Amino acid sequence: MSFPSLGTTYHRTSYPAISPSQPALSQAGRTILITGGGGGIGFEIARSFAKASASRVIIVGRRAAFLNEAVSNLQQEFGAKGVTEFIARQGDIGDDASISSLWEYLHSQGIFVNVLVLNAALFVSSGIETLLLDKDQFMQAFQVNLGGNFLMTTKFVHQSLRPSITAADHQLYLINISTAQIHMYPSTDSDTYGTSKAAWTAMLSRIADQSKVDELQIISYHPGVVYSEGVSKLVSKDLLNWDDMSLPADYAVWAASSEASWLHGRFVWAHWDVDELRAAATDATSEVGKQMKDNAGYLKVGVLGLPSVSLKGYMKE
Repeated sequence: MSFPSLGTTYHRTSYPAISPSQPALSQAGRTILITGGGGGIGFEIARSFAKASASRVIIVGRRAAFLNEAVSNLQQEFGAKGVTEFIARQGDIGDDASISSLWEYLHSQGIFVNVLVLNAALFVSSGIETLLLDKDQFMQAFQVNLGGNFLMTTKFVHQSLRPSITAADHQLYLINISTAQIHMYPSTDSDTYGTSKAAWTAMLSRIADQSKVDELQIISYHPGVVYSEGVSKLVSKDLLNWDDMSLPADYAVWAASSEASWLHGRFVWAHWDVDELRAAATDATSEVGKQMKDNAGYLKVGVLGLPSVSLKGYMKE
């Protein structure tokens, strides 16, 4: 296996430890909001949360008809009057007004979102050198993948400040669908996609450092190499041996549970076995355990080959 792994097991489909049927991963009583939820990974994540008995799953995207079809398919699979209520809301995370309108709607309905899955992204593949882009082309991906996700996050975290919002449990879970491109060298021709996703993943680590895990749990992960609708517009299905959609979908449910709290603020791959990784992380004699204990920047965006640094060495006695 040429891909990096922190254990001996490398998954390409879902497995028992992250199965939504696990009682420890139950999402009963929770409302889940998924951006880019009408198709691909987002839609499969919606299915996995329904399997975990979520009370409400809200899928957000730009195409209303596409979202409505997705909700219809989910209702057919899980029952229109089943445990999970499915809601489609048109919205564009690249547009501030659209984001504000989405959250105003949720507030007006008294809906408190427990789990936010940031899945929507703008992939820009120009096919030309980065410095030949004009500024507007360069900033497109940053407007969505950094700015839009930032505004979605602030609205999510600040919703409890609304007097109209009441919730028995204010524990928040933020799941960031990132990408292996943030540490892919040499880089691909999608420079703005990789760098904008890296910037947001790095920012989430900083936000996690400022947050208590039992109030706001944040986990970023590479979902794998899956053949989604967006990917199908760029490459042939025959090009690669694709990972199964169930892997990133079920991983999102696991990440939105206390089972994953020890990864707060860090970036991992969905392929890595969670039991193996946890065992290594809690073993003070293993390399992973030492890094988790001594290096605050481990599994975070930083400089390859160097541990994280601070200004402690400059502090006066």
